[in-house]
Amino acid sequence: MGRKSEVAPDPTAIGDVSSPPFARVPDLVSLFSARSVRFRQLAEASDLGPYLNFLAGLSQAQHDVQIDLPDPEAFDLASMKRAREFEMPPLDRDRVGEDETIAGIFDRFFAAAAAIEKPPQATAALARVTRTDLAKRVAMGRTVFTSALPADEIAEHVFVWAALQIHFARLASVLDPQMLAPVADGLCPACGSKPVSSMVVGWPGAHGARFCACSLCGTLWHYVRVKCVLCGSTKGIGYQEIEGQGGTVRAETCDECGGWSKIFYQDKAAQTDPVADDVASLGLDLLMRERRYHRGGFAPLLAGF
Repeated sequence: MGRKSEVAPDPTAIGDVSSPPFARVPDLVSLFSARSVRFRQLAEASDLGPYLNFLAGLSQAQHDVQIDLPDPEAFDLASMKRAREFEMPPLDRDRVGEDETIAGIFDRFFAAAAAIEKPPQATAALARVTRTDLAKRVAMGRTVFTSALPADEIAEHVFVWAALQIHFARLASVLDPQMLAPVADGLCPACGSKPVSSMVVGWPGAHGARFCACSLCGTLWHYVRVKCVLCGSTKGIGYQEIEGQGGTVRAETCDECGGWSKIFYQDKAAQTDPVADDVASLGLDLLMRERRYHRGGFAPLLAGF
């Protein structure tokens, strides 16, 4: 596999950025269904085809489960203003167990996931997590929130994470994006979770702008380029990539914190999904293991690789 290493400012022109919005909340109509389609599209030309098709099934299950759920209540303006004033995300992950819908989401998603073709190990992991009670599931969710999955229970926690994605995407979908504001470098302004990756987008009115993608609720937030997603430094930023990939994905490295994160160029590949394309670009992760940087953010679907 040909490899190319660059330690230089991002060479892509950004002069055509107009006035991008700070945040985009998830669209439940398309979030998981479009991701499922993208997983299947990527599977056609990937050595990871069976895994990507399995994840396509999980994404479709996420979509199907949330369709019949009651609409989440709109977040009240006073709470949004208070969160903005104190630079806190309006969605409180610590209160996930108090929501009346979470038990049903877990049950429905685990049942839907059981019908998906999957490896025996995944089947066994799903059976184990399905047998747990709500308290255990919420406790596993709190572990997911730390972005560190137990090595002996990765698959179980991935199923919990996928169910929590449904829950938090629903809550984020009714937030007023104009009321969201930065909370800290490397954290989602809606729920406080880490990004899975970032994308340079080709949207009208935001062409060439970079958005981080939340690994939990699916919110996208604007983050300036040539700046570390993980620590906020603008010093020692470099880019590395695998030769022959068309410049659609790079590893953004930071000499200040020693971390790296993926940046996709959705303006060059319009169907790019920050989660699906992250898994399909596993080769970049393997390349970066030979470098001195550690991957930041949170990519649970690549845990164990």
